[in-house]
Amino acid sequence: MDEMEEELKCPVCGSFYREPIILPCSHNICLACARNILVQTPDAESPQSSRASGSGVSDYDYLDLDKMSLYSEADSGYGSYGGFVSAPTTPCQKSPNGVRVFPPAVPPQPQQQHLLPFPGGLPPIPRNSCITCPQCHRSLILDDRGLRGFPKNRVLEGVVDRYQQSKAAALKCQLCEKSPREATVMCEQCDVFYCDPCRLRCHPPRGPLAKHRLVPPAQGRISRRTSPRKLSTCTEHELENLSMYCVQCKTPVCYQCLEEGKHSTHEVKALGAMWKLHKGQLSQALNGLSDRATEAKEFLVQLRNMVQHIQNGVEFEACLVAQCDALIDALNRRKAQLLSRVNKEHEHKLKVVRDQISHCTVKLRQTTGLMEYCLEVIKENDPSGFLQISDALIRRVHMTEGQWGKGTLTPRMTSDFDLTLDSGPLLQSIHQLDFVQMKVPAAPILQLEECCTQNNSATLSWKQPPLSTIAVDGYILELDDGNGGVFREVYVGTETICTVDGLHFNSTYRSRVKAFNGSGVGQYSKTLVMQTSEIAWFVFDPASAHPDILLSNDNLTVTCNSYDDRVVMGNTAFSRGVHYWEITIDRYDNHPDPAFGIARGDVLKDVMLGKDDKAWAMYVDNNRSWFMHNNSHTNRTDGGIGKGATVGVLLDFTRGILIFLINDEQQGPVAFEGMEGLYYPAISLNRNVQVTLHTGLPIPDFYTPGEPDPNGSVC
Repeated sequence: MDEMEEELKCPVCGSFYREPIILPCSHNICLACARNILVQTPDAESPQSSRASGSGVSDYDYLDLDKMSLYSEADSGYGSYGGFVSAPTTPCQKSPNGVRVFPPAVPPQPQQQHLLPFPGGLPPIPRNSCITCPQCHRSLILDDRGLRGFPKNRVLEGVVDRYQQSKAAALKCQLCEKSPREATVMCEQCDVFYCDPCRLRCHPPRGPLAKHRLVPPAQGRISRRTSPRKLSTCTEHELENLSMYCVQCKTPVCYQCLEEGKHSTHEVKALGAMWKLHKGQLSQALNGLSDRATEAKEFLVQLRNMVQHIQNGVEFEACLVAQCDALIDALNRRKAQLLSRVNKEHEHKLKVVRDQISHCTVKLRQTTGLMEYCLEVIKENDPSGFLQISDALIRRVHMTEGQWGKGTLTPRMTSDFDLTLDSGPLLQSIHQLDFVQMKVPAAPILQLEECCTQNNSATLSWKQPPLSTIAVDGYILELDDGNGGVFREVYVGTETICTVDGLHFNSTYRSRVKAFNGSGVGQYSKTLVMQTSEIAWFVFDPASAHPDILLSNDNLTVTCNSYDDRVVMGNTAFSRGVHYWEITIDRYDNHPDPAFGIARGDVLKDVMLGKDDKAWAMYVDNNRSWFMHNNSHTNRTDGGIGKGATVGVLLDFTRGILIFLINDEQQGPVAFEGMEGLYYPAISLNRNVQVTLHTGLPIPDFYTPGEPDPNGSVC
């Protein structure tokens, strides 16, 4: 259980957790440590007030705090939690334990103290206090509840208590001043362990103490350990017990939260059912991590055997000495140089393997500690406490398991010496005698589990054969033309993964890769056959959309929360072929002018599509439409859209044209010609419109694609 001890210590004080609380980032901290690292943010309206008040913290720079801005859940990256608002990380000092610690908060002036007294007689938390997680360094502004708004981690508290008691060799008296003597009794009412002298002095059997029950220390420890903990209460409603679990917020809630709080419209489930479900998920995740830990132990045995093998490699050195002695007159000067090279190789191999042993040992120790901690957490019978930390633990277990992924349990060094002395040259060539020169690399191995196609893109991944020690300067990836033609180079470099874009849809490509170094080019890998998608399909891309854009239905349905036009693009770009997609109008209020078309990746996102020279579009109202590019309006055409209408976009690179349709009828003439390059599907709309995208559609029957350009090339 020693490995688990790191999980049970506070990152600020370095001691075992005492009254731990859970921060919104899922990390834990002692309640007392949380108060120590609080810092009060100055009033935004009077940034100089806190410095001019004579607070005694002139050596601390509040410049960043003065400029602190509060972000919403979408802006901050780590969102809001239970009334706490994320804020940028601010300057801080270093604690003796090496973590970031804020200086003590400036106590508020008497007229500024508006908060209720903190429970237990502690002083109130100043208004606008800020706390930064000492592990992930995320900063939060506390609300009026202060630290009471953070839930207590009763599960962790119970695990720490059990761990400390299991590590104690004998129960000591709690009243001895210098060297505590072994306890002989425990008072169940006082909850204190006494030795005989302290019991006679501090707990005489008379007066009110005569009714107290004294029990043996072991029995008292058991009763302490098994005594039921208080039921967890809601941080929003302190008199209510946690009885349900909010699936959306992933936190236990009380009935009052469901009736009048922010969880009233959320999906909730029974606390006990979710407790059992998350316990099962954590147990299942631990099974995978346990397998990794077992493999790591076996791998360490393999590495230690390799160290022994390398250390016993004296036969190679003896052979080298024998060859040198046969040519003693001519080889004396060269022998020392050759032996030096062998020793360097020997030391290098030992260093690499020992470093890998050390690295793997540390990771295994951390993994074992996490496993033991999780197993202790699973033993807990506090559903709400468990659910408060289960999601974070499951993520940690999966993350730790992922760290044991490919390459971690593979030796970085072979125990054999790849040096061979050739003693065949004539005596006059002895001065040029050296080890056999480097060989060409072996054929790479394609990693099939990482090779895939998506739309008209292909991703290929490869690696060197296991334990190969031959140096590689780079790789050459080759693809054919998708029609059984000759291979051509598409990538030359040092990376072992490559994505090739702009391939033909509904085509079969053959690929292969080879390695090269200073000695030449190695053999090809096995040939991999990959099939691109038959037709193009895509969704709207939230990463490139304007912040006012609202996406739903797996990023197929889009609207906007602004009255101004905002742009959103698809997540797939086209550079060749013929492509057709449709957009249905789900909602159409007050006759807005949505625009549909294509755009470059750097198109403006806060104006109507087609206002700049990076987009080609058709904008349409309920009566007519226009084509627009670079803010030039052309080809006004009667016929508009309404709720239930369908807008089609046809992009043909073989002819270089763009055509628009409304309700399966071509709208106006050919909209744009000479289309070349890389384009993304795009639309612009405001809050009065909601549309849904449909992709992977066949070309309309009325349209006959032209012949492809024979000189086309893969982009």
